[in-house]
Amino acid sequence: MVPLKQGFKLPTYRRHPLDAIFSPSNVAVVGATERPNSVGRTLLWNLISHPFGGTVYPINPKRSNVLGIHAYPSISDVPNQIDLAVIVTPARTVPNVIEECVHAGVKGAIVISAGFKEIGQEGVRLEQEILQKARQA
Repeated sequence: MVPLKQGFKLPTYRRHPLDAIFSPSNVAVVGATERPNSVGRTLLWNLISHPFGGTVYPINPKRSNVLGIHAYPSISDVPNQIDLAVIVTPARTVPNVIEECVHAGVKGAIVISAGFKEIGQEGVRLEQEILQKARQA
């Protein structure tokens, strides 16, 4: 074998932008809780009991751990960059959560909340605010 005089550059593969949603390396569950039958508990339980191969970060400002996993008070407190935030908080809190996700560099978000356009003008206003903040990313 003859050594190369120049370095050999391996091809790099860029991830598709939708990989953050369909194939995340980690997931933050904003609104994770231990409250029985809640969406936040069910979602977190499904992620940890049927692992997808990545890291799960519960986000709950009132708890230091959720279902035995260290919880963070907010997205900005997570020490690693988040691929996907799944937001299961009340609709009125979602615009601020989205803004925090944008500032933290979260690559994708899914909102599982009720109280948007289906409730009337206030819900429409919340949707528009969320879209405006998300487009800042």
